[in-house]
Amino acid sequence: MAVIRDPLRGRERPAAPSHTDAEVIERLLAVGAERTVALAGAGMSTASGIPDYRGPDAAPRSPMTYQAFLAGPLQRSRYWARSWVGWDRIVWAEPNAGHRSLAALGLAGTITQNVDGLDRLAGVQNVVELHGRLDRIVCLSCDRTNSRQWMQDELTRLNPGFLDRIDVDPREIEVAPDGDAELEQTRGFRVRDCPVCGGLLKPDLVFFGETVDRGVVDTALGMVEQADALVVLGSSLAVMSGLRFVRAAAKRGALVVIDTDGPTRGDELADMRSLSRTADFLSAWASAAGRV
Repeated sequence: MAVIRDPLRGRERPAAPSHTDAEVIERLLAVGAERTVALAGAGMSTASGIPDYRGPDAAPRSPMTYQAFLAGPLQRSRYWARSWVGWDRIVWAEPNAGHRSLAALGLAGTITQNVDGLDRLAGVQNVVELHGRLDRIVCLSCDRTNSRQWMQDELTRLNPGFLDRIDVDPREIEVAPDGDAELEQTRGFRVRDCPVCGGLLKPDLVFFGETVDRGVVDTALGMVEQADALVVLGSSLAVMSGLRFVRAAAKRGALVVIDTDGPTRGDELADMRSLSRTADFLSAWASAAGRV
């Protein structure tokens, strides 16, 4: 797999927050939930047991790229074997206090970079899933979709005894936010093709090296252009798909708040910067708004 260059290289975590959380929340309450949009990153789901990509405790990873996925059957077999092993971790995850607080706040909208669907499960409304959703697969030939659980069941049927042959305990394997497990032995893993046309099946999410759908981007930008505040929650803004919204909000003079425990590519654009755990920040915000 290709090694993805770290866009945060050379950036340092702020030494201290720019304001107390109480001051940040007071400003957000003045703006109002109906004029505020959230941009959620992987840090939203760490309290649910799903690791992030670039947080303080995140392990270096070499994720599958779209180009590698299309390159040949061995690469796809490797991807699906790792995804098959990691799927239960995603299924078992439940919304945490941060997701529930975000739902309670009733913001104008939420743009999520996550693919785990936990915000939807928590009841967050008006969500734009920027990078797609992990619980669905799509055929690259006929565009038909199916559930990811159907694919899981098919892969299990096609690969009886696979874990026994490679002598691996899935409970001890590191799993990425997209369900990609750190599994090296994938030889002989059989993959299911589209049951309708025989085309290649892919999770309905955006891989590294793949372009976010223009319509999805425009919908998210429309949210930002109507908002008086943008709050970044648990995102390092390492990829342009998220950073563009912070730039757009700053350009039009909206309040930009960033809450994450680590450096981001948007720190110089933030009007207010918190270093709190995202779940703690959101819980305090919801409490101050009387939404708990």
